Amino acid sequence: MEKLELVRKWSLNTYKCTRQIISEKLGRGSRTVDLELEAQIDILRDNKKKYENILRLAQTLSTQLFQMVHTQRQLGDAFADLSLKSLELHEEFGYNADTQKLLAKNGETLLGAINFFIASVNTLVNKTIEDTLMTVKQYESARIEYDAYRTDLEELNLGPRDANTLPKIEQSQHLFQAHKEKYDKMRSDVSIKLKFLEENKVKVLHNQLVLFHNAIAAYFAGNQKQLEQTLRQFHIKLKTPGVDAPSWLEEQ
Repeated sequence: MEKLELVRKWSLNTYKCTRQIISEKLGRGSRTVDLELEAQIDILRDNKKKYENILRLAQTLSTQLFQMVHTQRQLGDAFADLSLKSLELHEEFGYNADTQKLLAKNGETLLGAINFFIASVNTLVNKTIEDTLMTVKQYESARIEYDAYRTDLEELNLGPRDANTLPKIEQSQHLFQAHKEKYDKMRSDVSIKLKFLEENKVKVLHNQLVLFHNAIAAYFAGNQKQLEQTLRQFHIKLKTPGVDAPSWLEEQ
């Protein structure tokens, strides 16, 4: 009987919410709107799409850089081998081997910085922001329930008041109040999460954008010392690279 009662309540709640959603889409039902909060939610969803695009592009850059570094390492080994076997061109093959190996080493260092950037932005987008959006979905569901029961109560209040309708109005008032409290709580939870998310996002992206800029600038300037210093500044340690693994990044 308890299970049947739970199923009955769930079915009734689902029906009311579905009716509310359809009514809103048809322009017949009224909808509770928190303009400031919903504007913040829209901005968050738009930013998430933009951050996901940056993430995809950074991952593409990492893959391409890894392939280039792998080729430079192989080219350096090939030059070094020919340097030993071609006495008349020993010097020429030798300094080309050294150049390619140095480029590969700097590329590995840059790859470490880029992969660290990717890992941090991925955590922000797919964990931190996604967690906030899950709370937003709960808030939106609570809003629909609140409006559904509010509409029910308003309709009952417009009708006659007698011995048959008063108990229904009282029960509707009780259900409305319960869903209003749930809606108010979820709205407060979303506001708090959005505030903390914004603070966290600024800190994370500030550090990662500085890292990305400094590493790229040092790499293309050929400043090996500055490149290595950038990784030390952000406590990034490189493992010994392996041919099959695209990333040997180790975050301390």
